[in-house]
Amino acid sequence: MKRLYKSSLILLSTAVIAGCGVFKNDVDETKGWTAPQIYEAARESVREGEWKSARRYLAAVESRHPYSSYAQQSLIDLAYVNWKDDEPEQATAAIDRFLALYPNHPGTDYMLYLKGMVTFTPPSAFLTSYTGQDPSERDPRGLRQSYTAFKELVERYPESRYANDARQRLVWLVSTIADNEANIAEYYYIRNGYVAAINRAQGVLREFSGVQAAERALFIMMKSYEALNMTEEANDAKRVLDQNFPDSKYYKQGLTAQTSWMDWFSPKGWFN
Repeated sequence: MKRLYKSSLILLSTAVIAGCGVFKNDVDETKGWTAPQIYEAARESVREGEWKSARRYLAAVESRHPYSSYAQQSLIDLAYVNWKDDEPEQATAAIDRFLALYPNHPGTDYMLYLKGMVTFTPPSAFLTSYTGQDPSERDPRGLRQSYTAFKELVERYPESRYANDARQRLVWLVSTIADNEANIAEYYYIRNGYVAAINRAQGVLREFSGVQAAERALFIMMKSYEALNMTEEANDAKRVLDQNFPDSKYYKQGLTAQTSWMDWFSPKGWFN
């Protein structure tokens, strides 16, 4: 009987504690609110930078009123909130879901712009003036994702209010991605991987037009062909290098003659 009594007390205590927990967690201040009311609460949280509460309100709008215009706008705002809250994967997931559900929505151009911004790095690249790290030395996957989104934006919506800014960012992205490819080509060349160096250098010339990295790519190609005793190919690379960069600094200084990315990129005007 004592054991039974003790067990009953334990079960009763557990039930009370669990009940209190459920009651506390199940309290929903938005119960009975309309879609405009919940959405306005979400917007207020966004204005105050309270991303977690904003995310909760926006999710409530979408789940309770999935066919309303508020649900569509909530998904747009959810992508923005996740981006601002440093949740790039969740932001991209929200954007992709929106683009799949509402491909012809008036906000599509903004969502493409936001998708490009999620993995765009120059704001953090400000720190490279202190750390000395070149953005082209980073993993280029995020840069390529930004490039794809911005490119789609300017091609589909050339008159969008976001198109001009996207074009400026594309200029930087193209140059930085090309520099990344040239960095890899140089890496292989220094380690005597001449065929791999040639392939990477050719990629710079094939995929990117008018970029600064083309000069270095051509020089790496020329030197790699020379190392492989492929005289004709080396001469062809030299001829193209001379035609496009007649006073190439690489002839005198070798691969140490690189211009700092900070010399040609200044993002301050973009983020004022």
